[in-house]
Amino acid sequence: MVDDDLPNTGLLLYIPYRWLENRVIDALITAGYGDITTAQMRIVQRIGLHGTRLTELADQAQVTKQTAGYLVDQLEKAGWVERVVDPTDKRARLVRIAARGKQALPIAATAVAEVEAAWEAHLGKRHVAQLRHTLGRLREITDPYA
Repeated sequence: MVDDDLPNTGLLLYIPYRWLENRVIDALITAGYGDITTAQMRIVQRIGLHGTRLTELADQAQVTKQTAGYLVDQLEKAGWVERVVDPTDKRARLVRIAARGKQALPIAATAVAEVEAAWEAHLGKRHVAQLRHTLGRLREITDPYA
């Protein structure tokens, strides 16, 4: 059954994500990490455990390499990330989380957990589990980076 009063499914998926993203930014600001923007955070959240190349970050964030480079430059100046030599290719550089970013990650993770707990309180544990399962299945055909 389709409810004609509801926006399309894509927008219904985006709205809760945007809300979560805003809660994370608010938590970071409250904790003294107000020097990161939403655009910068979208780059940071895509950095892998051992670092990620700038071209991959740009691709995953769906921005130009120049935009990703600009955001990484800002993040690097603020101490959120650092550029290091890629051990698999000495000519290439990896972007990885630096000290300030490592300090902020638990704050962001706590904010995400609080949002997910609020969703569970509203929807119920079974519905949230079903939603996660369904979205995980949808990821199989929509996420080239999975």
